[in-house]
Amino acid sequence: MKTSFSANDLAQAHSDLSAAETPHRPAAEIRSPVHVVYGGAHLFKAETPHKLGKIAANSLELYAPNYAELARAMWLNGADTLPHFEEEIQNLEFQLIENPQQIKAENFAARLAHTVYERVSEKLRGEPVEDFRIDFEDGYGFRADAEEDAHAVSASAELARAFREKSITPFCGFRIKSLQNETRNRALRTLDLFLTNLLSETSGKLPENFVVTLPKITRRAEVAALAKLLTIFERQNALADGQIKIEAMIETPQAIVGEKGEIALRGLIEAGNGRVNSAHFGAYDYTASFGISGIHQHLRHESAVFARQMMQIALAPIGIRLSDSVTTEMPIQLHKSEHLSEQQQNENRRAVHSAWRRHFNNVTNSLINGFYQSWDLHPAQLVARYAAVYAFFLESSDAQAERLKGFIGKATQAMTTGNIFDDAASAQGLLNFFLRGLNSGALTETEVLEKTGLSRAELQTTSFIEIMRGKSNDSAEAKI
Repeated sequence: MKTSFSANDLAQAHSDLSAAETPHRPAAEIRSPVHVVYGGAHLFKAETPHKLGKIAANSLELYAPNYAELARAMWLNGADTLPHFEEEIQNLEFQLIENPQQIKAENFAARLAHTVYERVSEKLRGEPVEDFRIDFEDGYGFRADAEEDAHAVSASAELARAFREKSITPFCGFRIKSLQNETRNRALRTLDLFLTNLLSETSGKLPENFVVTLPKITRRAEVAALAKLLTIFERQNALADGQIKIEAMIETPQAIVGEKGEIALRGLIEAGNGRVNSAHFGAYDYTASFGISGIHQHLRHESAVFARQMMQIALAPIGIRLSDSVTTEMPIQLHKSEHLSEQQQNENRRAVHSAWRRHFNNVTNSLINGFYQSWDLHPAQLVARYAAVYAFFLESSDAQAERLKGFIGKATQAMTTGNIFDDAASAQGLLNFFLRGLNSGALTETEVLEKTGLSRAELQTTSFIEIMRGKSNDSAEAKI
């Protein structure tokens, strides 16, 4: 066939394109926390995450003692078809345990509800909190300097104790006050006291996945100043450069669009000189900055939707982990007494279920929009948190697996016939779905392998094309 481009022309094009490529590490490549729990620094103890898990487990036992009750509380798909009477619930549960495949085929709603319930219960008993943020800002308030000094030392000592006792959460950190004029001195002193005492208590070792959260950012200089101070601290304490990460709070309009109308988000990340690994959206501070009245401030307000879309566009492609905001309605009982009437007990149940459902829906909406992490403020919210995360992946895993197997079949046929499979981007999204499902604990490795035919190792390549090349090579070797 006649062509016009020389080998040198094509080589130069490849070189130019490779040089212009933006580095991109998919967020699903490593484990990401599905939530973050904020707690005031004055209250933090090494045992706090464990205690939060016990409170959450007690709430589950009291207000959703079985899978059918939890399904109805959250309005899981098909919850209205589940039995109401205890004996029927137990009989169906026995069948689910004894013959899960048959029940799954005949009654998917029951299988979904039971699996979600079992995994939520197990999670609350084993690892109830994945990420904890010791808070010196909104969850702490303004206090006398001597008091905050003391809490910076005591909270860091407690975190160090958790580190030494190996009870620390997989992800952790602390939030300082803003670096704006009014709180800058206080923020920097807390930063210094906390970090210095933490390393003193841990013999110079830093916990894994440790971050400093910077709130109410309005300009690049704030991120740059924090990054510079962390570099100084690392060098003075023999830590690796960049070991202390920064978590950027996106909760002001200036963090989205700069003074000259430019998109400011990427610049904030770059100002951290490689330290910023996550960005958290603060919906209520953000909407309040526009003068939106409190009654209309919520996660689905149009201004909040816009901000999250901008975060997705600017930050997701460069591997920055994104976190959504918080549900403000707490799952708290209305009546507190050892001797409650039946009416009061029912009112408590309705109040808790309503708050659970609001949080469940908010978490699900975040997941739908590509935010795989968001905040929890109350331990009982953990019930709805994990129910939402697990249901999100379990509910659609069969359909997604069928789609993925279809793509694998088409790609295999294309490679066999020497053609090009041109739908790899869609297949890539399905790989990310299953890897996130695995990392979140919603899906097991056995389930994913049975559904998709892919192992965790294959999914962790995060590349559909690479997986297909591997399968092609294995097939070729088998024929030799």
